[in-house]
Amino acid sequence: MTEEALKAHNQPAKQPLVVWVIFFATIISFMGLGLVDPILPAIAEKLHATPSQVSLLFSSYNLITGIAMLITGVVSSRIGVKWTLLSGIILIVIFSALAGSSNGIWGVVSFRGGWGLGNSLFIATALSAIVGLSVGGTAKAIILYEAAIGLGISVGPLLGGELGSISWRGPFYGVSVLMIIAFLSLLLKMPKVTKPKTKSSVLDPLKALKFPGLFRLGLTAFLYNIGFFTLMAFAPFVMGLHEHGLGFVFLGWGLCLAFTSVFVAPKIQAKFGTIKSMCTMLTLFALTLLAMGIWTDSSTTVIVCVIIAGLFLGTNNTLITTAVMEVAPVERATASAAYSFVRFIGGAIGPWLANKLAEKFNPHIPFYSGAIFVFIAMLVIAFGRKHLAHVDRVAH
Repeated sequence: MTEEALKAHNQPAKQPLVVWVIFFATIISFMGLGLVDPILPAIAEKLHATPSQVSLLFSSYNLITGIAMLITGVVSSRIGVKWTLLSGIILIVIFSALAGSSNGIWGVVSFRGGWGLGNSLFIATALSAIVGLSVGGTAKAIILYEAAIGLGISVGPLLGGELGSISWRGPFYGVSVLMIIAFLSLLLKMPKVTKPKTKSSVLDPLKALKFPGLFRLGLTAFLYNIGFFTLMAFAPFVMGLHEHGLGFVFLGWGLCLAFTSVFVAPKIQAKFGTIKSMCTMLTLFALTLLAMGIWTDSSTTVIVCVIIAGLFLGTNNTLITTAVMEVAPVERATASAAYSFVRFIGGAIGPWLANKLAEKFNPHIPFYSGAIFVFIAMLVIAFGRKHLAHVDRVAH
């Protein structure tokens, strides 16, 4: 490599405006996930619901998001990237407002499912759009995407705690307002992106799962998300904090997630490789859940573990998303849809399972269960090295 080329390679790439517009919209979109966390106990109290019923806010959201991932390619290949993103935002605006207007837990749960439909159209298209439109390569684009997720997830709980202290309905209405801002930004600033030459089929993501590497990453994410949403949907019930306190705890968690996804993951990947790094992060997360299970009665321990878990989750999210983009010989949008379909199903099972286990046994069991699922996820990666070896080569 010549000296001039080396300098160009090391210089940070200046991204087009459209990438930053999508980045901004992605931040707001992922605020919707964290906004709900601080108000879970409040919703249970105000709507006279059990924790397992409240956990269905995550389950319905994730289940519909996962299933709808199968149609995101079909929609975007026919109406284009821009209008797929805008359609997703419109659905989020409508259903989040309807959820905030509901007077019963089943209404909120149902409207969260509609919110998940809008979310699927947005996030799958946003990832492929950022990767396709950004400058500097796939890895840098994914780091940018993960940074947007981290910022959204970290700021969301703080805002949710503030709005939730006024009323549990506040965060839902807050999402509607923020997504209207995102809608106007994309409508005015995003140019029309050329549609793909070939129209996607609903079966394309399912067919993509026949590639062993992509299937293993999807299965890993399925198992790992059960542990992830055990932390998200059950931990708020054992911390003994009100909306403000929960907001600050998950702010710390989100900041750790954002920091490691952007700054730590690339360095660890470059030094140790994708597979070894993922196995390490999954093991550390499993041990964190185990510690939460052992010391569930200590709210201080649970709070510290939740924040620390963000370090491992942020790193692993970037590592696995980068691997998905390179692991199979299919279009990135198809690979993303296939992977997301499987992982969001795990995200639907995790919240409900955790709270059901707590109701049937005791509050320690959900964390033990989550730790086991995450440890199995690590084994899926560790014993699938031959199907993922080329991802390590691409990373280096």
